[in-house]
Amino acid sequence: MSDHSAAPVIPVAAHEPPYYVAVFTSVRTQDQNAYSETNARLEALVKDLPGYLGMDHAQTPGGLGITVSYFRDADALTRWRTDAEHRAAQQRGRAEWYQSYTLHVAKVERSHGFTRAADSPRHG
Repeated sequence: MSDHSAAPVIPVAAHEPPYYVAVFTSVRTQDQNAYSETNARLEALVKDLPGYLGMDHAQTPGGLGITVSYFRDADALTRWRTDAEHRAAQQRGRAEWYQSYTLHVAKVERSHGFTRAADSPRHG
């Protein structure tokens, strides 16, 4: 949802499947009035939602934004989708902030991760 420029670059940890992901890809318009504030509010709001597992975000130099949100179950995803503040932001996004967007929702059946130990030597 945001640039996350100050956030550490760490992907959301793998969770025990099954769980759900919502993949939101977007291209924004030039009009970004109040986008950052609304985005920060929504990020704070979703973190308090029971069943929310985390979020990854990336932005390409060309302007494509990709946000992947992780939810423990379909009910948690539905609670987020139907949240009143989130719905209002969605409407404003269509009216002002997004040139285009796509939302994909999927059930995760496999998940694993890797993190290099801080003192592991790198071989090249």
